[in-house]
Amino acid sequence: MPEVIFPGPEGRLEGRYHPQKAPDAPIAIILHPHPQFGGTMNNRVVHRLHYAFHEIGFTVLRFNFRGVGRSQGEYDQGIGELSDAASALDYLQAMNPNSKHCWVAGFSFGAWIGMQLLMRRPEITGFISVSPPANMYDFSFLAPCPASGLIINGTADRVAPPKDTASLVGKLREQKGITITHEEVEGAGHFFENEETQMEPMIRTVQDYVMRRLSEGTR
Repeated sequence: MPEVIFPGPEGRLEGRYHPQKAPDAPIAIILHPHPQFGGTMNNRVVHRLHYAFHEIGFTVLRFNFRGVGRSQGEYDQGIGELSDAASALDYLQAMNPNSKHCWVAGFSFGAWIGMQLLMRRPEITGFISVSPPANMYDFSFLAPCPASGLIINGTADRVAPPKDTASLVGKLREQKGITITHEEVEGAGHFFENEETQMEPMIRTVQDYVMRRLSEGTR
């Protein structure tokens, strides 16, 4: 897993970059949970999402937001972190100019950042939001949401209650021209702690969804 350092808005950002041999492979960026609550690019869910995308043919980049690990700068309430994500996507695109598909996946705080990135970058063709904290952050900027995607959460999530996620999905589904797929993993908490009954089903669902979307070629 090659370590990479690339320029961000506040100095260097540290990442892990996993390319495919095919020069036109789809690309994906993976965004980690809240920096002030121990979130890093090596978070278990982020790590598994990274490999989930790589296994199905994506060139993948995950990275540490400013002030995390060896990334320079300090926590910036999500504003700077969104700029970091944009810089990471710039870097990934510069390395893969022939890629025709671009995805963003985020977990928890990373899901919130990922959906904001979606609004800024029309080239993003799909998104995965795992355990989006709809109870903590305002997602009303998704008006309209520019791309179809998958929102997945656990039915026993105490950090981001399922009813708030369902409400977010309901609002997004009122929008025309996109399809929001919503899946719940029975009994799973925010972090999908149990490998067999929670993490594995979540990762399988993500891979199945992404592969289906790629075969359809839909936005």
